[in-house]
Amino acid sequence: MALVNRLAASSSSSSSVAASPCLRRSSSRTRPGIRSVHYTPSGPPPSPFTEKHSPERYRRDRWLYSDSPCQPPLPSSSCGSAAAASSDLDSLRRDDIALQLPELKNLLRVLKDKRERTCGAAGEQCGPGNVYLVGTGPGDPELLTLKAVRVIKGADLLLYDRLVSNDVLDLVGPDARLLYVGKTAGYHSRTQEEIHELLLNFAEAGATVVRLKGGDPLVFGRGGEEMDFLQQQGIQVQVIPGITAASGIAAELGVPLTHRGVANSVRFLTGHSRKGGTDPLFVAENAADPDSTLVVYMGLSTLPSLAQKLMQHGLPPSTPAAAVERGTTPQQRVVFAELKDLADKISAEKLVSPTLIIIGKVVALSPFYSHSFEDASMLVEAK
Repeated sequence: MALVNRLAASSSSSSSVAASPCLRRSSSRTRPGIRSVHYTPSGPPPSPFTEKHSPERYRRDRWLYSDSPCQPPLPSSSCGSAAAASSDLDSLRRDDIALQLPELKNLLRVLKDKRERTCGAAGEQCGPGNVYLVGTGPGDPELLTLKAVRVIKGADLLLYDRLVSNDVLDLVGPDARLLYVGKTAGYHSRTQEEIHELLLNFAEAGATVVRLKGGDPLVFGRGGEEMDFLQQQGIQVQVIPGITAASGIAAELGVPLTHRGVANSVRFLTGHSRKGGTDPLFVAENAADPDSTLVVYMGLSTLPSLAQKLMQHGLPPSTPAAAVERGTTPQQRVVFAELKDLADKISAEKLVSPTLIIIGKVVALSPFYSHSFEDASMLVEAK
């Protein structure tokens, strides 16, 4: 109960939250052709990456929020305070948590009572629940493992990230509870320490807890930190891998991350430093290898600097590259370009997070690359 008690003290200042806009979800899973690089859906974007601001998420999480598709508008007298709160992301986070605390406390109590009844009837000593770190892949629910689906359906509580799509959350059992703990640039709905304590609190209450993460939990997913924390508290953690974005999105484009005679290695990089710096690019000197494939996660903001540094350290400006927004989902958008032009083309097409960047000669092997197949074959034969 450490988290609930601590948050109760820090979140008692307010319980109102500004109204969130309703966003319409796509009714079809038919993916637009990758060749349609400039694909733009009609109407409001049916993105699965709208966090708690989609009506589906509100209905699904109605144990925390209103059962109506959207929060009711604030009274006119509250407009000033809402405007002030919108400029203070930390206040919004505390308001959100304040709304959730009563239900979290109640759920903890229900789970503890259930465990004590079960253990008492069996004459056994109550132990902690199970915690699963589950990777949901790059977005397409059909890329989930069978084990992940089984665990998701059997969970008591699921803590899910921003990149877990609605299609994946549709697999959650009817009696399970969902709690959004996602992070975006400049706004963390929960700190990492609070996520650790939530996992611990509910595991100690005997719940089956699933931590849902986009991609793979142990590839830029901070799964290792959560696993280490829980294991130090005596909680057993099982990791169910997911297809990391690099593999899933490259396969979608027909890009082999390694290819004999073209790329003999692949390297995964994050575009963000641990402290959120704007220039976590000290690895560029070693990463500028024309015989390797470079995959950059969360690299939109730092790509201009990274591209410049890679070229300064010897990577040819003409190196093929691709940027993929919301890969493997119906909202996928792709930009192909040479390295020297990639940042400008991304800006022109207004790609947004999540966008994965692939840099290397293997990109030209994609059947969707602007070069002809003969050019790609010549590239292979040149090696």
